[in-house]
Amino acid sequence: MTDVIGNHQARVRIKDLLLRAYIGIKDEEINNQQDVLINVSLTYDANDAINENEISAALNYRTITKQIIHHVDGNRFALLERLTHEVLSIVMEHEAVQWAQVEIDKPHALRYAESVSVCLEAHR
Repeated sequence: MTDVIGNHQARVRIKDLLLRAYIGIKDEEINNQQDVLINVSLTYDANDAINENEISAALNYRTITKQIIHHVDGNRFALLERLTHEVLSIVMEHEAVQWAQVEIDKPHALRYAESVSVCLEAHR
């Protein structure tokens, strides 16, 4: 196989992670769980993972996903901005992550709109 020379930045995407949380400030939102749809994009240096072909050399995105689920599912948040920030913080706790973007949708938050979303990003 031909060696590819260049940047081995892997972009990992966790798409459409559907969880339920108490999110909002109105009584109905405080008392009833709602769907939230989470999308995460991140980059990390995958050179070791490519060369070693071992899971221990790769970023474990399953662990990141489990941490997000544990933090969000069934918990309470007043603002979508705060929830998005907290999920981004979970992703950035992993030292291998060099850049991350988190977008969280709150379906049917506005009448006549499919959803409202907040997107935040961070880098090292």
